[in-house]
Amino acid sequence: MHAITRKGYGYDPAERHEADQFHAPGPFDVQTGAEKPKGRIWTDHFSDKIVEIGERREDVVAITAAMMHPVGLDTFATRFPERTFDVGIAEQHATTSAAGLAMGGLHPVFAVYATFLNRAFDRVLMDVALHKCGVTFVLDRSGVTGDDGASHNGMWDMSILQVVPGLRLAAPRDVTRLGELLDEAVEVDDAPTVVRFPKGPPPADIDTIDKAGDADVLVREGEQDVLIVAVGSMCTTAVDVAERLTAQGIGVTVVDPRWVKPVDPAIVQLAREHGLVVSIEDNGRIGGCGAVLLQTLNDARVTTPFRLHGIPQEFLDHAKRDVILSRVGLDAQTIARGIVEDVTAVADGRALHDVDHRA
Repeated sequence: MHAITRKGYGYDPAERHEADQFHAPGPFDVQTGAEKPKGRIWTDHFSDKIVEIGERREDVVAITAAMMHPVGLDTFATRFPERTFDVGIAEQHATTSAAGLAMGGLHPVFAVYATFLNRAFDRVLMDVALHKCGVTFVLDRSGVTGDDGASHNGMWDMSILQVVPGLRLAAPRDVTRLGELLDEAVEVDDAPTVVRFPKGPPPADIDTIDKAGDADVLVREGEQDVLIVAVGSMCTTAVDVAERLTAQGIGVTVVDPRWVKPVDPAIVQLAREHGLVVSIEDNGRIGGCGAVLLQTLNDARVTTPFRLHGIPQEFLDHAKRDVILSRVGLDAQTIARGIVEDVTAVADGRALHDVDHRA
């Protein structure tokens, strides 16, 4: 049975909206349907970059699952209509199609909301990764989206994808890194690559002050008291945390892995050299980047105390992104306060599990 959804039904401005029939509009005038001006969001920057890549790479093709405009592929489709495929609401089919196109010598880029890739996990594992297909998955709306409700928070992908052999996962912290990591991702032709970014306007760029392997060092202040491993959009928060720690005389290093899967050996070495390791991610705590980093450190016999900050494994109520992040303890003030308590516990020879950040 095939069902056709008529978006915007009964509201004339939406039915006449050529882009996507008001599938995901910003604020607009109800009487006229005119959308109010808004700034550029992460999706807009991806949209520009994928067109740039398409200009120089004739083998790059784009796939969407009934989300051409929301994921920013509309400009690519206008420029390269013969290289753009909308398969409808069928993420599994999109993923297997991408595998086939890769086997045919092309490099597919499947752009999808992070939460919707959950539907296609089996195909990512068995059709793409098993056959070493060069497919790039671009996950929009990753992490906490807030306004779209519990179903749309992209808080599962970095846990689900950790179990896929050979897959490489990137989390850009700003739009400059988004462009760099997309360029690197489409160059991989023997494994799946993933680039994830959040909803809304991007933060200001954070410059790299040094390198540690392939990871970017963002802050290095004082002694090697604390190593903060920040994933993607949480880098901005981590830099804020570092400023708060430095003000209290605590030495801190902040690194952005860029590619969070696999774990960079240089981060393992940094962890060995510091007094406390703290991971921060906008993904579920169970099975995510922090959990894998901790397992990797354990395998390498690194005994540095470790604290993991992520999203509790629960469905999050509707609210603004910053409100949700604060509620689950992923704001700079809460994290910094917890690190101060942990540093004190380490200095006193106490185990971190004896420190309750909720107190």
